[in-house]
Amino acid sequence: MENADSANAAVAEAPVEGSGPAWRFLIRPRWLGWHLLMVVSFFGMLWLGDWQFHRALSGNGLSWAYTFEWPLFAAFAVVFWARTIRDELRIRRGEIPDPKAIAAEEESLPAGIAGAVQAAGAVQAGAAGGTAPGEEEDEELSAYNAYLARLNAEVRQHGRWHGLR
Repeated sequence: MENADSANAAVAEAPVEGSGPAWRFLIRPRWLGWHLLMVVSFFGMLWLGDWQFHRALSGNGLSWAYTFEWPLFAAFAVVFWARTIRDELRIRRGEIPDPKAIAAEEESLPAGIAGAVQAAGAVQAGAAGGTAPGEEEDEELSAYNAYLARLNAEVRQHGRWHGLR
């Protein structure tokens, strides 16, 4: 019994990989590059807005629209950057599931089961719409659902060719 207690204590005291502050990933080289890109693009867009403002003052009427558009682009970039960081923090804290883990789980399922899981979701959605459970499924609807499942499978594989997944 003493051995089991000491083994449990050793496991409990061992530092877990990934322990520490959740924000630690923000100072990794990849994220530092994203931060640098964000700062450069933010000030670049503000500079472009100022440039368009001076063009508009010199008589170019079209530049008035760009004068206000570039700062909006800069604001959008800041919002996107902040939301990306917030989402990553939420994943690391465990508040939302990791999309990579979900995708890996779906890929690990056999093809028939993965299709059955998707079909079960479609059947539940159809049942919520008022379809009777004992009613036979329409052949045309079955063919269309099979077509959509095939398209979905093709699209999921598409991102890998371009390094997106």
